Amino acid sequence: MTEKNSINRVYNGANYDPKNDTLIYALGGLEEVGKNMYCFEHDDEIIIVDAGVKFPDDELLGVDYVIPDYTHLIKNKDKIKALIITHGHEDHIGGIPFLLLACPIKNIYAPRFAKALIEKKLQERRKLSSFTVTEINENSSIVTEHFKVGFIDTTHSIPDSLAVMINTPNGRIVETGDFKFDLTPVGKNANYQKMAYCGATDISLLMSDSTNAEVEGFSISEKQVSDSINEIVSKTKGRLLISTFASNVNRLNQIIESAHLNGRKIAVLGRSMENVVEIGRNLGFINVSEDTFVTNEMINTIPAEKMCIICTGSQGEAMAALSRIANGTHKYVSVMPGDTIVFSSNPIPGNAISVSGTINQLVRKGAKVIVNSTLTSLHTTGHASKEEEKLMIQLIKPKYFMPVHGEYKMLKLHAQSAQECGVPEENCFICANGDALVLSKGEVYRSNVRIQTDAIYVDGNDISGLSTTVIKDRKILADNGMVAVIVCIDSRKNKILVKPGIVSRGFIYLKENQAIIKEAESLVYEALRNTMKGKATFGDLKNCVRNTLEPYLYEKTNRNPIVIPVILNKIPKENQY
Repeated sequence: MTEKNSINRVYNGANYDPKNDTLIYALGGLEEVGKNMYCFEHDDEIIIVDAGVKFPDDELLGVDYVIPDYTHLIKNKDKIKALIITHGHEDHIGGIPFLLLACPIKNIYAPRFAKALIEKKLQERRKLSSFTVTEINENSSIVTEHFKVGFIDTTHSIPDSLAVMINTPNGRIVETGDFKFDLTPVGKNANYQKMAYCGATDISLLMSDSTNAEVEGFSISEKQVSDSINEIVSKTKGRLLISTFASNVNRLNQIIESAHLNGRKIAVLGRSMENVVEIGRNLGFINVSEDTFVTNEMINTIPAEKMCIICTGSQGEAMAALSRIANGTHKYVSVMPGDTIVFSSNPIPGNAISVSGTINQLVRKGAKVIVNSTLTSLHTTGHASKEEEKLMIQLIKPKYFMPVHGEYKMLKLHAQSAQECGVPEENCFICANGDALVLSKGEVYRSNVRIQTDAIYVDGNDISGLSTTVIKDRKILADNGMVAVIVCIDSRKNKILVKPGIVSRGFIYLKENQAIIKEAESLVYEALRNTMKGKATFGDLKNCVRNTLEPYLYEKTNRNPIVIPVILNKIPKENQY
């Protein structure tokens, strides 16, 4: 829910002028980490910044992705003038295929690396192969009737990340995208001068990344991580396996260069990592000769001390390469005593148990496992810590502030940091997805306009999404199982032919609970007989089964399985052909 901060001025909806005022709202990315999507609307134009997905937690059974509800954009598709991408991570580009299927957008803009990743996604879906993506950089400019958009180079864990400057008829907005400040980065540096210049030009609103608002101080430099990786690679005697985030291109480049300099051949395991490495090599971010890389089939033909395997699975994902190596099901790689396995990552909150399980399996098989710590410095974040967030605020010098890209507690802490940097408390807006701010003549107000923005659960490629009822049923099936009741009737004579049969899956073990099943069958039989004394439809019979069986099963077991009545009707012989 939105924090209705009484000190924020609320714009009177009756006075909101769609023709002259600018509306700012998020369809995703607020009170959550993921599915970033920020919209800027003025008169007959909408500019969209990012279109990401969120990966489901364990409670969303069978769900592949969570995407924003695009209903508002579909209704206003003729207004959409541009989709602008800040960088190539899935929580910023993963929703693009689903968005384009629901709402075709002609003008898509993305920096070079993100463009390559998006094009690969679109090529994999035949219906979307005709869409084109225009490459942008910090010198690019996008101009529509009401908006003029520019860009600033930022530092992140993927190349070509940009902040977005949006000039509107009512004031200037900066949306940072994901960023950090790294004084010794691996790759391009952030453009501090351009940020400071923006800060001197009256920025009305800053929308800034809040992911690490809880982390004190400054994050460590990627150069420090690079030195740690070089030390481990040079000192390791046996075979080396390194796991990290597939999306962390700069880290992958560090590992590959270090392995190459130390005379090791490199194999890449995991489809997502193979795609990123391929694109990185094609675009020149990874500059290592072709003969350094070997195929999966060649791994066991290379001496152990000359082999480096880079793989997915740093978060303990069940189907990732490292997890399959750990449990012995990988086609090409088995753990050998003397292997050194490096986790160049930190567990994402919620993944610590699965990561620990993977590590234990690897150690049990004789591997030496090295994880990130204050002593090893094998990982650094791609997001600004608290002091870096403050530095961004000091450089941009906004009049109003809206924290984005974070859970509620992160947004709250980031707003407090803005207040410490001199932004008045009444000028800080903590919003939820669908809340709208109004920018009018340089002033920002909280609007009572509300945009529809539910989470859509995607199973496979079906963008219509799973209903919450389906998710609830899956949860019940996982926790309580299913009971099917087979009822045979003769609808012409309005009678039951045989006593109903009950089949259970995932509920109780039938052989040990025959008394419960027999009593349940008798209860259902008697209830159906009473119902069929009068006129009864198939719906009446199904409701009778559920209403009789569900309370009984809960009374006996304290569990609520899904009850599925199956009504079989006798067909006369003359009607069977």
